[in-house]
Amino acid sequence: MPFLSTTVTWRSPKGRYTHHRSVGQDATIVPCSDMSGTILTVGPGVTQWAAGDRVLSTFLPEHQTGQVSEKHLALGLGLPLDGVLATHRVFPAYSLVRTPDYLTDEEACTLPIAAVTAWMSINGMRPLGQSGGKDEYILLQGTGGVAIAGLQIAKAAGAKVIITSSSDAKLDRAKQLGADATINYRTNPDWELAVTQVTDGHGADIILETGGAQTLRKSFDCIAFGGLIDCIGYVSGKVDATDDRLNVNLLALRRNVTLKGILNGPKDRFEEMLQFYQTHQIHPVVHRSFPFSEAPEAFRFLESGSHFGKVVIRVQ
Repeated sequence: MPFLSTTVTWRSPKGRYTHHRSVGQDATIVPCSDMSGTILTVGPGVTQWAAGDRVLSTFLPEHQTGQVSEKHLALGLGLPLDGVLATHRVFPAYSLVRTPDYLTDEEACTLPIAAVTAWMSINGMRPLGQSGGKDEYILLQGTGGVAIAGLQIAKAAGAKVIITSSSDAKLDRAKQLGADATINYRTNPDWELAVTQVTDGHGADIILETGGAQTLRKSFDCIAFGGLIDCIGYVSGKVDATDDRLNVNLLALRRNVTLKGILNGPKDRFEEMLQFYQTHQIHPVVHRSFPFSEAPEAFRFLESGSHFGKVVIRVQ
């Protein structure tokens, strides 16, 4: 019974995922980029898998290790290739990873993109097998799939977590998951000052920057010296305000900042993350599940921003 998470590709049907020159988009496409399911049969010569095995897909099947490339992006599931919102699909044997036994399929299907993106944002600059977090301040923007995965990963690693949202109800849920500090950016628009205050002037060591145009400048204003800003998304837009033209070069130099674009992660880091999840028995947060017949409603719900964690589609 495949389960699919609606990660990332709700932008694809609307034609907004246009910032990679190697990723074109046809008029029609099978959406969704991450899934969990059960193998029904294997091809000749396949020895690592058998019928009945529970598996997870990888977003970029050819990205096995190291730095992502245009070649990898050109073969991404859900864009530009057809995705996984289907009852059956054929995968190369090397593109799958084993589902942790303790997770349900509904939980596990949320991992290939949101959780791997959060994992790489926090640990991608460290050597394989070296997970950090202790004594670090990690700032998360919003309460979507990447942010909540980041919250769970960071707390399991011993980090201090600050999370922002426009909803006090969502912030209360984040506290229940272990968030050390919460900031409502609607009632506290100068949230970058609040981050500085919460950290006693130190700033956030790692920021998962998902806002884009309306948040990046504020992230630069509350990052710690030598800190890392992970550019993940742009839910607030792609273009800076006309009255904000301070060059990013100066902003990075000001506090010796590393600005890093995050495009998911390779298969070996995914498997590293799954071992971390297994060790800490982390259960991903699924906000709502939709039946296959209501897939369009699932996309609309995701776009509304009403979710906390992940949105899932049950194929069967």
